[in-house]
Amino acid sequence: MLKEEKDKSKMSQIMIKQVRSSIGIKPNQKATLKALGLRKINHVKKHEDTANIIGMIKKVSHLVTVEQVN
Repeated sequence: MLKEEKDKSKMSQIMIKQVRSSIGIKPNQKATLKALGLRKINHVKKHEDTANIIGMIKKVSHLVTVEQVN
């Protein structure tokens, strides 16, 4: 196994769930939801716990919930 693959397997993951609608929000927040892979209410996506993803979550924190995945 490559070193990069080992590093990825060690990274923790987070589950992001959209809990509020994207109707009436700013276009940059809508783009952030799209970048996270969220389209509809109750849509869930799993992502690596990286600084980029955390920054996106902070931008739309009023629209999503986050859980740590083991």
